[in-house]
Amino acid sequence: MARYTKEDVLRIAEEENVEFIRLQFTDVFGNLKNIAITSGHLKNALENKCMFDGSSIDGFARIEESDMYLHPDPDTLEIFPWRPQHGKVARLICDVYGTDGQPFIGDPRYILRRAIKEAADMGYTLNVGPECEFFLFQTDENAQPTTVAYERAGYFDLGPVDFGENARRDMVLTLEEMGFDIEASHHECAPAQHEIDFRYDEALKTADNIMTFKLAVKTIARRHGQHATFMPKPKYGTAGSGMHLNLSLSKGGKNIFQDPKDEYGLSKEAYYFIGGLMKHMKGMTAILNPLVNSYKRLVPGYEAPVHIAWSSKNRSPLIRIPSARGEGTRVELRSPDSAANPYLAIAICLQAGLDGIKNKIEPPEAVNKNIFELTEKERKKYKIETLPSNLLDAVEELEKDELIKAALGPHVAPLYISGKKREWAEYSEQVTQWETDRYLYKY
Repeated sequence: MARYTKEDVLRIAEEENVEFIRLQFTDVFGNLKNIAITSGHLKNALENKCMFDGSSIDGFARIEESDMYLHPDPDTLEIFPWRPQHGKVARLICDVYGTDGQPFIGDPRYILRRAIKEAADMGYTLNVGPECEFFLFQTDENAQPTTVAYERAGYFDLGPVDFGENARRDMVLTLEEMGFDIEASHHECAPAQHEIDFRYDEALKTADNIMTFKLAVKTIARRHGQHATFMPKPKYGTAGSGMHLNLSLSKGGKNIFQDPKDEYGLSKEAYYFIGGLMKHMKGMTAILNPLVNSYKRLVPGYEAPVHIAWSSKNRSPLIRIPSARGEGTRVELRSPDSAANPYLAIAICLQAGLDGIKNKIEPPEAVNKNIFELTEKERKKYKIETLPSNLLDAVEELEKDELIKAALGPHVAPLYISGKKREWAEYSEQVTQWETDRYLYKY
């Protein structure tokens, strides 16, 4: 049920002395955009009269068809607690529409809405709980980010060893003030790496929350003279940052992944959902791990998954079933990172899982061993495949997967594929420090 109507938004803005409103939306590649208006133009915006140039947004529209409209979602009203309390700043997350009054098929939020509707037509609601990791680095004299941290803290360490403890505390308090239910926060295993977990919610709300979370974390870090980055692997030789997604389907308010009579406590729908994820995982990877840098995280030795397998007992496979059962039964997908566009990532996870349910795709046998310690022969015995090893391989797998391309739609799929191929080509032309160190004196 919606929290706010358009009338509520106008009333709250007046009562709270809101002077500026950011109309936010997300581009195809997961970048948050916004148009700022004053309170005097809020009524027009709520009547969907705010137009912008879509050709200026990467992946949105050509110049010939550039006019687009923002349709604010009243339920997403939030007053930013870090802005001045006199002349406050609020935000509304928007859906993007064309001049024909129809949703823009290249809007990532629409793509997720479409997947949610398909699930709803089958009687299902998707709940998602993300685990967002990030690094806190120092900034230089020009306030530009570095990869300098100075600390050596590790998993679950605390101050004074954890130099980011104060910033992380303020992030949690700010997020709670914005309505987040923060379940846990802690230092992660790499120096300067942190994790803040917030409670699961329905799919669209969670995707909105992820974008809001990243904005809040970056803003509070800057206030502490630090830079928060969701880059998957900013430093060689340490663990990278992921965004594990905990997924469950409910029907009639009941978690349908649970079955106390099953060996693992899982229902048939849960097995089929896992089967769908595993079938489409290679094609999904370019969306879940969208950067050249993403694949520096997906390597053996740093707990990030490399192998397409599932388990109820250990954290080495791609998919883990956490120990909670009953209403807490869920599927944890461990490969995504926070550079992923959350709308697209959640949409393709849902579509892959629904494909598993529709077509009763049985997953392979659970692998309840440490996959990293298995020999190649043992992995072949279990028929364990690996994730794509770089962005180009992942994009080529996406090109082969008709279901994932259909989930993205006819506008986004080709645009995303061509954009990522360009990114790989630009990367391939670079001369890195590693190459100079390795070859300059030898040849």
